[in-house]
Amino acid sequence: MFARESARMLSHIDAKGQPAMVNVGAKAVTRRTAHAVAIVSLPPELAALLSDGEIRTKKGPIFHAAVLAGVMGAKKTSDLIPLCHPLALDDCQIEIKPDVTLAEIAIHCRAETHAKTGVEMEALTGATIAALTLYDMAKAVSHGIVIKDVRLLEKTGGKSDYRAK
Repeated sequence: MFARESARMLSHIDAKGQPAMVNVGAKAVTRRTAHAVAIVSLPPELAALLSDGEIRTKKGPIFHAAVLAGVMGAKKTSDLIPLCHPLALDDCQIEIKPDVTLAEIAIHCRAETHAKTGVEMEALTGATIAALTLYDMAKAVSHGIVIKDVRLLEKTGGKSDYRAK
């Protein structure tokens, strides 16, 4: 009973309840976009280092490294997420927006492709890997960094569009 119910609810579970890649062979290639965000809360000692839109430590400029890592992560999504289709990205942009009053960093990842399947996982992976890189480079200052609220904000293309409320 569970296997059949799961197969109807989850796209990556087959009729026997086993993991399965979704067959996108019959789908048309269309323009797909996605926008994801990861919010990173900074402890006071790290927030104090924020200057001119960047945090510089002995390891170097953290945001620059996070942007590069986020793009690299988005490009490698299918190597990290089982059953995720490999996609050639047409574009991937990481934008880091510090909010000094909240001691938070918003890491936005926008990804675009022309493919038979969506690019949401690439955008989510890009934002997450950028946040993890920020953590890695700043943990010498404080381990009190919190990565939270990683979520999809928008996706276009395919069967339906989505915009978070």
